[in-house]
Amino acid sequence: MQLGEGNGDEDIAQEDAWVVIDAFFAEKNLVEQQLESFNTFINTTIVKIVEADYNNIKVPSHLPEQMYTIKFSNLCLSKPMMTEPDGETEVLFPQTARLRNLTYSAPLYVDVNLSACDGENITILQTLTKHYIGKVPIMLGSSVCRLNMTDGTAVTYGECEFDRGGYFVINGRDHVIIGQERMNINNVYVSKKKEPNNYSYVAEVRSRGEFHNGPATTTMFVNMLSRSGAKKGKSGQCIASTLPYIRTAIPIVIVFRALGIVADKDIVKYICYDLSDTEMIELLGPSLDEAFVIQNQEVALDYIGKRGPTVPLTKEKRIKYAKDILQKEMLPHVGVEEYQETKKAYYFGYIIRRLLLCVLGRRPEDDIHRFGNKRLDLAGPLFEEVFRMLFRRLTRDIRSYVQKCVDKRKVIDLEFAIKAKTITAGLNYALATGNWGQASAAGNRAGVSQLLNRLTFASTLSHLRRLMSPKRREGKLVTEGQLHSSQWGMICPVETPHGQACGLVKNLALMAHITVGSDADPVVAFLREQGTESLEETLPAAISQATKIFVNGVWVGIHKNPVELVARLRVEMMQGIVNSETGVVKDFRFKELRIYTDHGRCRRPLFVVERQRLLIRKQDILRLKEQQQLPFTSLVKAGLVEYLAADEEETAMICMLIDELVKARLNPEAAGSTTYTHCEIHPSLILGVCASFIPFPNHNPSPYITHQSAIGKQAMGIYATNTQFNMHSTTYDLHYPQTPLVTTRATKLLNFEKLPAGVNAIVAISSHCGYNQSDSIIMNQSSIDRGLFRSSVFRAYRDEERNIGTLIKEEFGVPNRANTMGLRHRSYEKLDDDGLTPPGTRVCGGDTLIGKTSPISGRDVQGPLMRYTRRDHSTGLPGSESGTVDRVLLTTNASGLRLVKVRVRTQRIPQIGDKFSSRHGQKATIGMIYSQEDLPWTVEGITPEIIVNPHSMPSRMSVGQLLESLLGKVAAQSGRVRDATPFTGITVDSIKEALLVSGYQKLGEDRMYQGGTGRPLESMVFMGPTYYQRLKHMVDDKIHSRARGPVQILTRQPTEGRARSGGIRFGEMERDCLISHGAANMLKERLFELSDPYRVHICQSCGLLAIANPTNRSFGCKLCKNNINIFQVHTPYSFKLLVQELMAMCISPRLLLQ
Repeated sequence: MQLGEGNGDEDIAQEDAWVVIDAFFAEKNLVEQQLESFNTFINTTIVKIVEADYNNIKVPSHLPEQMYTIKFSNLCLSKPMMTEPDGETEVLFPQTARLRNLTYSAPLYVDVNLSACDGENITILQTLTKHYIGKVPIMLGSSVCRLNMTDGTAVTYGECEFDRGGYFVINGRDHVIIGQERMNINNVYVSKKKEPNNYSYVAEVRSRGEFHNGPATTTMFVNMLSRSGAKKGKSGQCIASTLPYIRTAIPIVIVFRALGIVADKDIVKYICYDLSDTEMIELLGPSLDEAFVIQNQEVALDYIGKRGPTVPLTKEKRIKYAKDILQKEMLPHVGVEEYQETKKAYYFGYIIRRLLLCVLGRRPEDDIHRFGNKRLDLAGPLFEEVFRMLFRRLTRDIRSYVQKCVDKRKVIDLEFAIKAKTITAGLNYALATGNWGQASAAGNRAGVSQLLNRLTFASTLSHLRRLMSPKRREGKLVTEGQLHSSQWGMICPVETPHGQACGLVKNLALMAHITVGSDADPVVAFLREQGTESLEETLPAAISQATKIFVNGVWVGIHKNPVELVARLRVEMMQGIVNSETGVVKDFRFKELRIYTDHGRCRRPLFVVERQRLLIRKQDILRLKEQQQLPFTSLVKAGLVEYLAADEEETAMICMLIDELVKARLNPEAAGSTTYTHCEIHPSLILGVCASFIPFPNHNPSPYITHQSAIGKQAMGIYATNTQFNMHSTTYDLHYPQTPLVTTRATKLLNFEKLPAGVNAIVAISSHCGYNQSDSIIMNQSSIDRGLFRSSVFRAYRDEERNIGTLIKEEFGVPNRANTMGLRHRSYEKLDDDGLTPPGTRVCGGDTLIGKTSPISGRDVQGPLMRYTRRDHSTGLPGSESGTVDRVLLTTNASGLRLVKVRVRTQRIPQIGDKFSSRHGQKATIGMIYSQEDLPWTVEGITPEIIVNPHSMPSRMSVGQLLESLLGKVAAQSGRVRDATPFTGITVDSIKEALLVSGYQKLGEDRMYQGGTGRPLESMVFMGPTYYQRLKHMVDDKIHSRARGPVQILTRQPTEGRARSGGIRFGEMERDCLISHGAANMLKERLFELSDPYRVHICQSCGLLAIANPTNRSFGCKLCKNNINIFQVHTPYSFKLLVQELMAMCISPRLLLQ
């Protein structure tokens, strides 16, 4: 029996939707979009790039009519391997790469053929089989990765049980590629320009051909002159078009005539289709008049050719140049072959028609911020861009080598020609630095690859689903960062950073999926079979009655019955004949059908509705429950669930809730719509990873959900299950994390309950003693002693032996004070004989963790320093740190040199100044810690662990926290976790009733008694369990003070920053305050005596600095040859420096003494 068939024709309930959601997450993990994109690059794209015809190298031989040709074929990507320095090859696993600072990459092999072509005779001169051309970094969890991240076997190789990959290991660090948002290419965008402007309306097309080795993208603008921009003596608004490599805009009629459409009537037909449309023809009048003087194709081509290159050409060359521009550079996505003039003329006419429809008000201007007009480039397309550039560089190097061999009449040896380092180093550089594109190019993008955030499990998941919009150069565009209605269900509406990047850095919603792209040929073939008329066979008059069919922006033809065509296409997609990722936009309003097979379209699943009834039935849900492996794909294949992209949603009618659909069927008059086509699976799926963990977010203002989405990434918890093996630079572990009592459905789906980041604390809302004013909280010392929020910070310090030049090599060991130069002011006593601190050793600031020295030759040191034979290069613990050595790793790096990592563990017990937060954006620091006997208690003997000030609630309106506290009480009494998923219909009244049944006051308030006296408090206190998070911001990492310390070498003023034991800057504003108070002595002390006091000697005669040696009592001024009247003056050293710098610039500042 097939899905969707059977006897149980019962409607499903809203609760049944969660079975479908469970099936989705059982089949697809949260990093699926990264893995699919990278797999497409590895399996198909990389092969197409290497084996493409344009990458064949052709070099003319020294013999006449002979050509050397180098071809690449049979590309093969191995599994990740590493070659030890002794030449032995070993299998490489991700954890080994992390610990040994290696790159998790796989070697790339290709067959290379060198042949000599002499007319029709081809002689193969050299063949390299499976020749190594470089290494490609491999994404964990991809099809080439050595580990299967889904079946649990990765745990045996040191990976986290819940890690699904989606990132790279580069030089031992995890890097993630952030999805890049861009405008969709090959689409027409019409916009109205604000006055004053030369143009009133502009149509823009960014055109790029598929797998074409020419320029990346060519942009064509078709501009309608505004009335003020029209030239003198010309009436009306002419329309002109820009062409690539042509300096000035060309009138559109001249472009048509250059394409071979000469008669005015024919040109009008290509734009208007219907000659009865007088309004549109009138708008074309000025353009036809403007081009009246040019009446044939040759003159039109010459007109365009004259405005091309600045170097003067003959007429024949100008015409050829113009023909090449029109064929290869103008609208390359329509075609770059010969005889494409008709298709290009139709498409050019379509662009002008779109412009005129907007001018006439028949079609609105295009919204460039619409999510349907955007595409997301993930790892696959981004890798393709860099690999294409690097492979081109490799072929260029091979060509230059072969050319040199030909010029010098040497034998060509391909093994010397192929430099494997080009691809390896290029890809590693892009991933390690995040600078995408050429290393030296000014236009490369920064921040595409980032270090994976490992603070907590939620922050890691969120980072793997992050997107980034490129910042526009035009300055601050407010609309760019605004939430657009078309992003519903695709982009999380609340998870975005505060400040500058707000709205530009986004996160995918939970069920959003990004297409990897497929070949358009099967779709075009299907359209031909179904009676689509191609443009070459079509008369312009027929177009107005038919529907235009576009595939990836290319106009392929027209069809008379588009509804039937779409129905058949959907059947073909369900049967797998046409790729199921194909998107179909039914824009029948404007008689257009747009079909997309490209990559980067964001889609999401929805229930299919027919005749106001869901196609998925109760029996399908029961079948999903029965099967162990839940096949979500089977629902899509059966047509019960359909993926829709943002632009497809615009021609669909989507019902929000299943219950609303039932009501619409029973009572059509009161229904929102009588033509529903789809229904949301569940409205809570609009949220992203971090926002999905928040209980009752629909009861909080949106800024606080955004705030929690940001600080939830800083919460301490368990970030992975393999923490004992990891040597990340800084990680945090909460000792006793708890699963929330009040949780959401997504918490379980995302495994957050297995890797939690917080504690269920008993929270009272009361202004007890006043130490919790303005976002402070009071905490219970006895709870802290029992382990509440106790955590550890792990910091890894790394060092390796390096080669200094060719002969000198650093070595680990204990530095000997007798013969070692440059010893720091720190302790070396805790080092073992091998130069490493053993595990279990207590260390504090100033202790040495890793001892390392290098030999120095006698030539480098002279005189009394001759006794030194070694120089110190040890690594110590920073002054502000302390802890216990937790783990020491001694291994070798890729060069075979020894590498050491020392992990130091520090226990952090909550103290005054540490930062905490609820899951509702209510962050706070500890203002006071009281012992349990000093805190209020209830009749049941319950003492709060945290006391929050009630003034933090009314203005912020975070009602969700109050509801969580109420429901938490119910959960604690009933002994089971309670659901607080948004939009599920849980009401305050139902929670109140449950509280009454549990024996509590229904508003959640308790009678409390003073800890010190035992007297009852006058008012009732609202109290209940609330999930609190300990954030990474701790007072031990921030505390900073200094009496005296290091100074800068140049200015002799105190250094800046906590890491350098710097001073606190007394700035200009602080100086102004002291001036306003008239505190002159205080000002002198701050800015002079405690900063950079210095004494200089000034010559009274000339006012310049004198030379003084107080020890020998010799003074003199070189300028005026004076050795009397020289006085000592106290000035800041920075002033003395300024005077000397001015003197170096030939300015003599003379100081007048009184």
